[in-house]
Amino acid sequence: METYNLARATQTLFISPITVFSSESLADILKISKERSAFSVISKLLKNGILEKMGKNCYILAQKPAHQFLIANYYYRPSYISFESALSYYGILSQFAVGVTSVTSLKTAKYNLKNQIYSYSHLKKDLFWGYDKKQEGFLIADPEKAVLDQAYLASKGLKSFSKDELDWSLIDKKKLLNYAKMYPNLAI
Repeated sequence: METYNLARATQTLFISPITVFSSESLADILKISKERSAFSVISKLLKNGILEKMGKNCYILAQKPAHQFLIANYYYRPSYISFESALSYYGILSQFAVGVTSVTSLKTAKYNLKNQIYSYSHLKKDLFWGYDKKQEGFLIADPEKAVLDQAYLASKGLKSFSKDELDWSLIDKKKLLNYAKMYPNLAI
């Protein structure tokens, strides 16, 4: 039977650049080959307050919290931050977004993880582009793409969109118009 030193496992996790884990990624990082052993080590890490369970097969380090955008990307994949969350992040929307809003090519979903709402709105696969990976590791729509994602779902009656609430000086108009050509029947 394999045995694992909890202190060494903890140290390995704290020096890892990864801050959001699945049971599989934890087993890989800790070099645990047996599923049963991995479950045992994860249980001990949870019991000792090293890991915190965010949701189904999603863990974070309790003392080294992950960015909520990174959790959003990781929990429901594929996804990227968009809509109000991205617009607020860039300072384009003066209001703070309630919850974390994302785009997914999967079905629309909403989760409450540790009193934080994570919502995912479906966009067709051919509209799943226009995002970048930030230094913190999360995927987020370009400002122009976030505006268009919001406007597109508003045109379908699925989101609200008020042009007056946006700081248009932070939007690249040429990029916005080029991106808009990729959306069917969208008028900005």
